[in-house]
Amino acid sequence: MRRGVLGFLLSCTLATSAYAVPAFRDVRDNWRSADIVVVDRHGETLARVRDDFRARRGDWVMLADTSPALRTAIVLSEDKRFYAHSGVDWQGVAAAAWANVWNTRTRGASTLTMQLAGLLDDDLRAGRGRSLGQKVGQVVSATSLERGWSKDQILEAYLNLVPFRGELVGLAAMSQTLFGKVPSGLDARESAVAVALVRSPNATAAQVSKRACGILREMKQPRECDGLDGFTTLALTKASSTAALSTAAFGDTAAMRRGNLAPHLARIVIAQTRDATPAGKPLPQRIASTLDADVQRVAVGSLDRHLRELATRNVEDGAVVVIDNASGDVLAYVGSSGALSSAAQVDHAAALRQAGSTLKPFLYEQALEERRLTAASLLDDRPVNLPTGGGLYIPQNYDHRYAGWVSLRAALGSSLNVPAVRTLVMVTPHRFHRRLVALGLPLTQSGDYYGYSLALGSADVSLLSLTNAYRALANQGAYGPTRVRPGAAVVTGQAVMTPAASYVVGDVLSDRHARARTFGLDSPLTTRFWTAVKTGTSKDMRDNWCIGWSQRYTVGVWVGNASGASMHDVSGVSGAAPVWHEVMEALHRTTPSRAPAMPSGVERVALTFADDLEPAREEVFLSGTAIGRISVGSTPQAASAAAIASPADGTIFALDPDIPPSAQRVWFHADGLTGQTARAVSWRMDGKPLGKGGQIAWLPWPGRHRVELVDAAGKVVDHIGIEVRGAGVRDAGPQRVSARR
Repeated sequence: MRRGVLGFLLSCTLATSAYAVPAFRDVRDNWRSADIVVVDRHGETLARVRDDFRARRGDWVMLADTSPALRTAIVLSEDKRFYAHSGVDWQGVAAAAWANVWNTRTRGASTLTMQLAGLLDDDLRAGRGRSLGQKVGQVVSATSLERGWSKDQILEAYLNLVPFRGELVGLAAMSQTLFGKVPSGLDARESAVAVALVRSPNATAAQVSKRACGILREMKQPRECDGLDGFTTLALTKASSTAALSTAAFGDTAAMRRGNLAPHLARIVIAQTRDATPAGKPLPQRIASTLDADVQRVAVGSLDRHLRELATRNVEDGAVVVIDNASGDVLAYVGSSGALSSAAQVDHAAALRQAGSTLKPFLYEQALEERRLTAASLLDDRPVNLPTGGGLYIPQNYDHRYAGWVSLRAALGSSLNVPAVRTLVMVTPHRFHRRLVALGLPLTQSGDYYGYSLALGSADVSLLSLTNAYRALANQGAYGPTRVRPGAAVVTGQAVMTPAASYVVGDVLSDRHARARTFGLDSPLTTRFWTAVKTGTSKDMRDNWCIGWSQRYTVGVWVGNASGASMHDVSGVSGAAPVWHEVMEALHRTTPSRAPAMPSGVERVALTFADDLEPAREEVFLSGTAIGRISVGSTPQAASAAAIASPADGTIFALDPDIPPSAQRVWFHADGLTGQTARAVSWRMDGKPLGKGGQIAWLPWPGRHRVELVDAAGKVVDHIGIEVRGAGVRDAGPQRVSARR
């Protein structure tokens, strides 16, 4: 009777079926992984980034790439006569009906094909139990599937669509999450546990283990039941922790080498792709990047190796960036040290850190470009006290020693601090700040905010932006943005620095003799081919930098701690430089790097120093600034017009009534002065003498005032207008504070 009713319903449904069966190819082609795969310029996988959080799905797995043990286990457990029936196992239906008559618990009669029909059509999927119409629909769809699909296609689609546990859908996600394997590598025990989850995805570990053991016995491998409880518990613990999979890309260096080489860069690429994708259109499942997987592996391996060597010195984080000079393509982007870091998900290549001495090349380039200095100019490396609004600024060298008179070449090559600060006094923080911003550095404050400490890198920059700024030096002063997606347009660089001054800076930074005073002749900064390089260390050894370029590449390395903790006796040359050296060597293993050709506007001249201040050498000069012999007092520092550096024209000062008037002073500072001219210039306020020297302090009184800078001949060379608001000092009159030079 039951069989007759079922046959009647079946015949009716076959005549008016609304259950359309899709083609196998359509199901496979429409499958979307929950992850977006980011690949390198050659198509190699760099990282997988979760994009769909409704369910975790991996890539579609072909049946040929599925473990034979899993195929055996699923058929034995779910549909023993799978290869014999035509979609409906009528023998199983009869057995189930007979069991229902006697109220006996038994396995349902749904075949793998019928279950697949439910996975393909939500209307046929069971909730708390299927209706008679759903069961009939499953039969109809299963019969149609068997007519249009092969058995292998049915089994392949089923394994890719079936939910296993929690958010895990499909064989790829299950295999990777539970067992850390690709589906082809699952053994009998792993296969049994996986198949046991198909029928009861939310069962306890004990229930899953019991069922898996039964499957293993059906597979004639009962010995695999030994220790199965613990094995199952461990596997399901992994499944319950969604964070385990999402953080593996950041925290597991081995996983990074296997297929998650660039997790931080992948997120940047996806974000840029999303911004460029029309609203409502899905992102592609596979996105290309500019990275080179081989270069990325070198950078990851080198950083990991050297940070392990520094582990006893309180160093755990690092980042590496490699940029192609011509195109701006980012070829390597290591944002974290992975398992070595306590903050592996932080992108240290994009994080803002104190620049240290890495800004000095841009400062000296600007001084050269403005013809304030030459590479041979002598700079005074002795203690100096510079007045600021907050008191005296007293820069010191890294080793707390001073060299006296040194050339710009030696000062930059050996990274001396005091000469750099003296140079910034000439260039002024305001103009230097403007230059750094033009080079793409994310300085959020004004030049006056940083003051003279800007010469020593008090500003925060990112490794990517700093490395790209150095790339401008490699490109004769032309600055252009970087690219991480090959489809993005290559932007022609804009001239920010002059080719001539950029060449001189590169020549200095490639000179190992120029840096010998601080780094010696044999250090990681020395390569067997042409490179120009600069290190930097921020205050209290919180940040180490090493940035440099070759003919084709610019490489930047940062080493430090995400927490901001100080490293123990680690400088740029011992922390970041070994990684920089190793990456550069790998890049040029088969590709030579030659020194750039001298541009127009530069000449090389034989140079000697009086009193043997420095050895004789050939020096590079901007045309028109060359000199053959240097002595103290005759340094070829090109004369520049004296000017009022601060305060700026139109500045308004407000007197604070809570501060004693005698403690509120305004400092006037002039630039474009040498030691001799600084003593000769004088200041006037509202036509009355105010003081002499390059810097003077003034006790302000309310009103609008005209401030003039006067040269030795009495000529006004610059003037500004300022305003003071608030209650002044009665009968204070103009007051002077002796200048500090």
